[in-house]
Amino acid sequence: MARNGINKREIDKWARNVVKETNKSLERAQRRNPPRVSAQIEATSSAMPGEVTGYLARLLLWLEDHEKQNPSGYTDVTAFPEELRLEDEDPAILALQLDQHDLVEILRAMGTRTHVRLTDSGRVAVRELKDLQKDRAARIRHTIDALLRWLFDIASDQTPVNPALFFATPGSYFAGTEISGTDLHQALAYLAEHNLIEHIDTDPPTVAITPQGTRCALAGGSVQDHVNQPRPGTTYNNFMPNAKGVIIGEQQNFTQNNTDGVDPTLFVQLAGYVGQVSPILGLSDDDRVELERVAQDLHTEATSANPEPGRLRQFATQLKDKLLEGATTMAATQGIQMAEQALAALM
Repeated sequence: MARNGINKREIDKWARNVVKETNKSLERAQRRNPPRVSAQIEATSSAMPGEVTGYLARLLLWLEDHEKQNPSGYTDVTAFPEELRLEDEDPAILALQLDQHDLVEILRAMGTRTHVRLTDSGRVAVRELKDLQKDRAARIRHTIDALLRWLFDIASDQTPVNPALFFATPGSYFAGTEISGTDLHQALAYLAEHNLIEHIDTDPPTVAITPQGTRCALAGGSVQDHVNQPRPGTTYNNFMPNAKGVIIGEQQNFTQNNTDGVDPTLFVQLAGYVGQVSPILGLSDDDRVELERVAQDLHTEATSANPEPGRLRQFATQLKDKLLEGATTMAATQGIQMAEQALAALM
């Protein structure tokens, strides 16, 4: 199974080896039995009429190549699934799908209705596809998303799968061209790095979707959406016995859990210290009362369920400023250093 604590360099090395073994196994499989897969054509219905994916995008490029040879004529798309060895695909359906997007015009006088030619929208779509092929980041994002969706579709129960099989799916095409072994390598490494898949030590190497990868697939967005979503901050569990005399007297023991990513320990200690040393700082009665009030405010915020960083910074800064007025004493100097340490923890 996957190794625990695998680092980024190890992930990259593993992904490279997976792709190497994947290419070997794919070549062996093709020699034994040329691939014949169902097309499972994907086409979007977005605002851009020329935006298509999978085999339909490749079909558009294929039609453009044939149009160069016969600029004014129609092309029979029956040859397309034959060339790609697409099993049980109806060329008439392929033509109809492109026609519905206004990308081709069907020669309806022909009985089979498989003869088509590109429309102006189709030619624009071909140009857009060729421009998109140059977008390296978009290609990798597509490969990452398509690979994870494919793993979820065929093995959501975490059954190990040979990544070589991905090359025989519509998702292995981006803007009408096949993804490369380098693309697959980067996609595998990225998914493993973010714990969306795990590698299985088999021969040939296999991968399995993780529970987190399943959650990502079920969410319906892209992998980037999942990876970039805000995460809960680190949870700190602080048990501080006898935080004595925050002002005067003894404060009860407290246990605190918070998920804002703020460790309030230093602020609690600062508030408690100021409460203890306030009488020996040489401040006037009014200044001492104000200092103790701020220390109490800081303690209240720091021991709340979810301390707010802005308020912690505000109160700690006020304490530091007031302590500077009594900086001639060692007690004040120590308090200033504690305040600076606490504030630094918020950076």
